[in-house]
Amino acid sequence: MASYSDLANRPVLTQPVYEAGRPIEVVAREFGLNPADVIKLASNENPLGPSPLGLAAARKALDTCHLYPDGGCTFLREKLARKWSMEPGNFVIGNGSNEVMILLAQAFLRPGDEVVFGAQAFIVYKLATMLFGAKPVEVPMPGFRHDLAALRAAVTPKTRILFLASPNNPTGGTDDPADILALAASLPEDVIFCLDEAYTEYLEASADLRPLMMSGRKVVLSRTFSKAYGLAGLRVGYLMGSTEVCSLLNRVRQPFNVNLPALAAAEAALDDEEFVHRTRQVNAEGIVQLSAGLKKLGFAFIEGKANFLATQVPQAEEAFLKLQKAGVIVRPLRGYGMTGWLRLTVGTAEQNARLLTELAKL
Repeated sequence: MASYSDLANRPVLTQPVYEAGRPIEVVAREFGLNPADVIKLASNENPLGPSPLGLAAARKALDTCHLYPDGGCTFLREKLARKWSMEPGNFVIGNGSNEVMILLAQAFLRPGDEVVFGAQAFIVYKLATMLFGAKPVEVPMPGFRHDLAALRAAVTPKTRILFLASPNNPTGGTDDPADILALAASLPEDVIFCLDEAYTEYLEASADLRPLMMSGRKVVLSRTFSKAYGLAGLRVGYLMGSTEVCSLLNRVRQPFNVNLPALAAAEAALDDEEFVHRTRQVNAEGIVQLSAGLKKLGFAFIEGKANFLATQVPQAEEAFLKLQKAGVIVRPLRGYGMTGWLRLTVGTAEQNARLLTELAKL
């Protein structure tokens, strides 16, 4: 008798599974802890909570959740168009920025195609590539930082997409905006350049791809409301690109892919500049606090400007377990080829202090 594996599409059988940060409630149950005493510094979530404007809009939207959401995400796209001085047709809204990257892969990748990205880049690039039978080309990252020249050199006639994140997750390194633009402009006309800007709100400056988009270059960018806006649990992200690429992605996008409270929250959160400013400030202070603490402990770490730090810890897997028992959840990076490293989300000053205290006990 045939098994489900016998019947499955071949790429599914070798598809890696995304490893998320462990939930507070699960860790609390496993180690007999009070969930209120557990802090999660594993998934780069906003320690200040959700945008107050976004949260209020989501709560109000629940009153009409018997209705389907706007399948065209009309008002959010219009608001994004005003923010970016673009047109609504230049945006595709996704169930998190993960989904828009998968839509990009679904629309453009065929078996035999190649996708280029850094060896320690966001795992979703690899997942999206393999899901549609294409070949991931993982370019070495000396010192766990992107080598833009090496990424460009890895492009072949088979390359269809090149992914780049700045800051990069999980390493935290950033690339100069001028260098990013030069890389995008140098690519062949049949290669799509996707700039992942999930953490760009934490930077002072980022690359502006809009002139290249409008000139006909095949460049897109993705952003999320999960980090600086604190809406990770509602799952809203978006892709910006030409009207042609957005039209194609909307053909493969599922109907009603973003729920009604999430759309309302994202639209309102765009006005919450005060919250985003405070988020940046708390994060900048937290980076300084964690960096000083890690230096004092003698732990090497990668300097970055996102809302996390990757640090090298002796016996990292054992440390990961011990920290959980102490009610502190972090993220091991073995799955990224970084055995011995942990990723530490920047929390509040109190959370950072507690994390450093527990690390000192190791």
